[in-house]
Amino acid sequence: MGKGNPRAHKRANVNQGVQKKRIKISAVPIVIDGATGVGWGTVPIGDFPEGNIHFISAVAYLSVVGAGGQAGLSDTWAGDFGIGTTPASDGTITGADVDIIPSTALAAATAEVSPRTRGASLAAAPIAILDNTTGSLEINASVLVDDADISADTMLATLEGELDIAYMVLGDD
Repeated sequence: MGKGNPRAHKRANVNQGVQKKRIKISAVPIVIDGATGVGWGTVPIGDFPEGNIHFISAVAYLSVVGAGGQAGLSDTWAGDFGIGTTPASDGTITGADVDIIPSTALAAATAEVSPRTRGASLAAAPIAILDNTTGSLEINASVLVDDADISADTMLATLEGELDIAYMVLGDD
């Protein structure tokens, strides 16, 4: 056993400075409901380590790929995506639904596949402290489909891309 207090040095993530994490999003299934109004779906894509998370910034590149030939979804649908710490619960993405990457427009799809689109955290937004002292905070991707492009529930799609995120862990309780 080494000198000092070696067990104290094993405490995870407390004094590591800025951490950068890449979350690969590969064929992550998402169900989009839109029988009435704007279509929406949300899915967890990652999480943070336990502790007080000092969120700094993030950049995402995302594409939404429909299952193809779905009767309730236009082949050339358009919409938005956002990434946040709460899942969307309706046809809007606001507040904590988009506190990592704000709502970002997706251009018209081709054969139900949206173009790969860049979304970035706002430079003017204040740096946030996220409470993950319980270890339950998720990173959620939400997708909206314009009302004119969707007319059914349970439209199947997958998410493709990556999210690069920078943060610091400022201790834990």
